[in-house]
Parts: sequence; C-alpha cells; structure tokens
Amino acid sequence: MNFERRLQTKTFRLVIAGLVLSLGPLAAKKALDTAAKFRQKLNKQQQVEHAISRLSFGAKPGDFEAVSRMGVKKWIEHQLNPSSIAENPALEAKLAAMRTLTLSTEDLVTQYPTPQVLTAVASGRMNMPEDPELRAVYERLSERYKSRIERKKTKGEEEEEVAKKGIEERLRRRVGSMTTEERSEVLRKTAPQQAVAGELTEAKIYRAVLSERQLNEVLADFWFNHFNIYLEKGADKWLTTAYERDAIRPHVLGHFKDMLRATAASPAMLFYLDNWTSVSNEAGDKIKRAAPKARARGLNENYARELMELHTLGVDGGYTQKDVQEVARCFTGWTIEEPNRGGKFRFVERVHDKGEKIVLGVTIPAGGGVEDGQKVLEILASHPSTAKFISRKLAQRFVADEPPQSLVDRMAASFLKSDGDLKAVLRVMLSSQEFLSAGAYKVKMKSPLEMVAGALRASGASMDNAQPAAQAIANMGQPLYRKAEPTGYSNNGEEWVSSAGLLARMNFAVALSSNKIGGIKIDKDRYAEQARNTGAPDWQRR
Repeated sequence: MNFERRLQTKTFRLVIAGLVLSLGPLAAKKALDTAAKFRQKLNKQQQVEHAISRLSFGAKPGDFEAVSRMGVKKWIEHQLNPSSIAENPALEAKLAAMRTLTLSTEDLVTQYPTPQVLTAVASGRMNMPEDPELRAVYERLSERYKSRIERKKTKGEEEEEVAKKGIEERLRRRVGSMTTEERSEVLRKTAPQQAVAGELTEAKIYRAVLSERQLNEVLADFWFNHFNIYLEKGADKWLTTAYERDAIRPHVLGHFKDMLRATAASPAMLFYLDNWTSVSNEAGDKIKRAAPKARARGLNENYARELMELHTLGVDGGYTQKDVQEVARCFTGWTIEEPNRGGKFRFVERVHDKGEKIVLGVTIPAGGGVEDGQKVLEILASHPSTAKFISRKLAQRFVADEPPQSLVDRMAASFLKSDGDLKAVLRVMLSSQEFLSAGAYKVKMKSPLEMVAGALRASGASMDNAQPAAQAIANMGQPLYRKAEPTGYSNNGEEWVSSAGLLARMNFAVALSSNKIGGIKIDKDRYAEQARNTGAPDWQRR
C-alpha cells in the first residue's frame, strides 16, 4: 500500500474513532434524559388520557369525563376486576349470534365439519348426522366434495384450484354486504370452515370496540400473542376457538402457572408446535420396524424450545440445548386424540420416555409419566428468569418499548413473591411512578388492531359487519390469528412503522371518515365534536 493510501486509511480510522468516542457521551446523555422523563409526573389531564390509551383500545365519547370523575387510580382498579363491570348489552347480543364461540371443539367439528369429516361421510366411513338441518348441510357439502374430486380427475389440480377460487370469490361477494348474523348463517351451510374463522375474528374486533372490560380485552390480545398459535395450520382452524376461550381468557388476571398449564395441554398448542407427534426415540424405532412405510416418528423439540425461549425463560434465560432435549423428553406422549375430529388432550404412556431427565439442574426421576411434563411447567413457572421475562414483556406493552430496568425488577420481585399472580404484577406496574410519567406518555406506536379499534371507538362508529375492519387490520400487516411464527405480533411499537403500513392506516382513516367502509358508519356531522370531547391521544400513538 503506498504512502497516500496509508494516510487516507489512517485518517478514515481516526475519523471513525472520533465519531464513536463522540457518540458515547451523546448516548449517555440520552439515557440520562430518558431516565429523567420517567421521574417526571404527568398532570391530571394527561394521566387520564394516558391511562385510557394504554389500558383500553382507545377512548370512546364520554370516557375522558367518566374517568376524570372516578379518578385514575379507582378506574384502574375497576379494570383490574372485570367481573365487577357490567358488560355492554350490544356486545353480548353480537357474541350471542355467533354460535361457534361457545361450542366444544367436538360439537364445532360436528356442526361445522372439517374436510376430513366430510371425506369420511362421502366415502361411507362415517354416518350422516341425524338432525335434519345438519344432515342437509352434510349432503350439500359432501356432494360438493365429490364434484371437486371428479374435477381433479378430469381437469387436473390446476384447473380445480382455479374453479375453487372462483367459487370462493363468488361466495365472498355474496356475503360481503351481509350483517355478521346473516353471514354466519349462510357460511354455516355453505362454507363452515370460513364461518369458524370468520366468527372468531369478528368477535375479537367487537370485543375490542364494544367491551366495557377494556383492560381484560387488551390482556387477552397480549397473552394470545405471548402463547401464539397459527389459525391456518390444519386442525388449528377448529381448535383455536376453544384455545383462546378456555386456555387464555380465563387466566389473563390469574396466576401465570395456570395459563402455562392450560396452553401446554391444549390440543391447539400441541398441534401447532407438533408435540402431538413427539415420542421417545425408542418408541419411534418400534413404530418404524412395525410399519416401515409409515411417517418417521421420534423426539420433537419444537414445543420444548418455544416453551423456554418464548413462553417462560426468554432467549437469555439460562437454558442450554441439553435442557431443550430433556424438556422434549418430558413431554413425549402428550398428544391429541383424532385432532381433525375435535380430539381432546391425551397422554400415551407407551410412547413416553421413562428415563431420568435433568432440567435446569433439577433431576426428574426415571419411571415417570405425564407428571414429568407437569414438573417442567412447575420449574419454569417459578423460575427467576421467567419472572424477569414476563415482567419486561408487560412493561414493554404498557409502559415503553425500552422500559426502565428498575420497574421491571420490582415487577419481577412481585411475580416471585406472589407465585406468579399477574394481577399483583400489573398493580406494581400501574401504580408506579414510571407508568404515569412523561417517559411513557405518547411514546408507543399503536398496532393495527389498536389503531382500527381505537378509531372506531373514538368516532362512535356503528358496526354490523366487522369483516371490513378485519381486512383493514390485515392490510396494515396484522391479520388476526394468522401470525405463522410462534413469536406472535410484536409489543415493540416501532415494529409497526413502515411506509406500506402507514399508507394503509391513512387509507383506512380516509375511508372511515367518508363512510366508505361497508358495515361501518359514523355520524359525520358529530364526528369533529366527538373527537374533541374524547380527550384521547391520536390514533397512531399511545
């Protein structure tokens, strides 16, 4: 290298070094400024705005005045006890019209049959239901299935797929302008799979917009994302309804360990992360010898890894790959009885690994059964790393993308002291100086669900069809129940900042204010006045 080149390289290195050194004090000053903001108290009006914005999907007309009269602390405590809040009759009427929401999975599969059930009926391996109305549905769907098989034989897969899409498009147009109740009834008879997914999605939006128990709904969304499953994965199209209803919603203000147990044994989670196929390696070898052409079976680590990385300890929680393998061994035999027919949780002892396991330094003796997995859940639910991980996620959702470590530490201490009482942890956070501080005020970007639900609440919109709102949310990058990755949707607000996402938000706002969204109407003459009276933050920040 010649002298001039060496001089240029040296000069470049000195410049870079100078920049790095100069950024050090700037970063330190920024950290000090941020810390100072978390000590700066909001005024009373800002506290009301902030509490409503963070603990609900947004203020509706009259909320600001109501919370001001009640007082922020009392309102927060009220929201922490949702059973004490009378629910909105309009919401209850909407949910009552959605038959799928209350059915057991077995009844759901019977009344809204899966392709596997229809195949069994069409081939004569399963009897038609006795109920005349349901029998007519089965006959119609079975005939459609037979016609599809014939088209595949004569026209091939590609032409059949085109025909299928054409049928779906015509059905979509037909039901697009219907009310939720009308559409549910039509889909139940013509496209049951769409009915199940559609009602689940619409119910989420109706709850977010209409419920008086707003914090409960925000937490239901938070915890579903924490224990995320993917609606579009096979049997989970039918298993997700019961999963959210029975494994998530009852526990959002209870003890973390109870929700952890409920999700671990849920057929939806077992199917999503493939644990239902996990058997000991010895059992897998026996299956292979008995049926050489059968699908290979053995130890599956998917659930074990996500259980520790995403559900409990966190990626830096102190576990090793060996721990993942040992946890996977503990959960062998946790399976589902006929998942495509609404099967329940089942433990199959003959495929369970009965050897000794060591998980995070704790020995689980040889000879165990289903209690091996239960012991793992007990270890993880009470682990200090879990307390820190869960506390930080809650603080990131409700306080700031980078919450103060001192607050996270206090929340984690409460988690451990209270045996994972989530309400107790939330009380520590919501009564903290940091929560009602300038450091938390209007610093988080709303998710698409929060933005759309908040806009509908703030504008006092009437809604008899939530599908367009669901489509708008999907256009912004958050199709509900359809996050394929186990991470769920991010709690980091800045993850939602993109040019395409922001454009979709603006398009939705324009369409809403112009009454150009089917099934949703606002009173444009009152809109400006209502927006002023809510006292709410804007639709983008919370």
